[in-house]
Amino acid sequence: MNFDNSSAEVTASKIRAALRSLCASSDTVEAAALVSHDGLIIASVMSREVDVDRFGAMCASLLALANRAAKEVRRGDLRQIILDGSLGPMLLTRAGETGVLAVAATPSAKLGQLILDTRTTARAVSELTEPREA
Repeated sequence: MNFDNSSAEVTASKIRAALRSLCASSDTVEAAALVSHDGLIIASVMSREVDVDRFGAMCASLLALANRAAKEVRRGDLRQIILDGSLGPMLLTRAGETGVLAVAATPSAKLGQLILDTRTTARAVSELTEPREA
């Protein structure tokens, strides 16, 4: 994001509102964050127990590896990574050129609905962070 400080704060606030909306729209979404490609947390709605800096760095590492793997087998641009943990899924979904939307959900989450909701939010967030064409 290339904004002045006040503009960046407003944009980050709008992103957090979109993340809160995603979490509120489903009782299965537990956490959401917009992570830059270099691992910086742009905005997040997460519990205090999460080390956001470490989380951001790990998301960036996963993205870099998955991107290289997708290119190696000629799958085109990476759109989404689904991690299936014993305590629920986590999705890393491309949010335009800005970064990736990371979403963690409970085991009872319906994966199809979670994918749709996450992609919708990722699209909305990318519209907030990327310059509009005139």
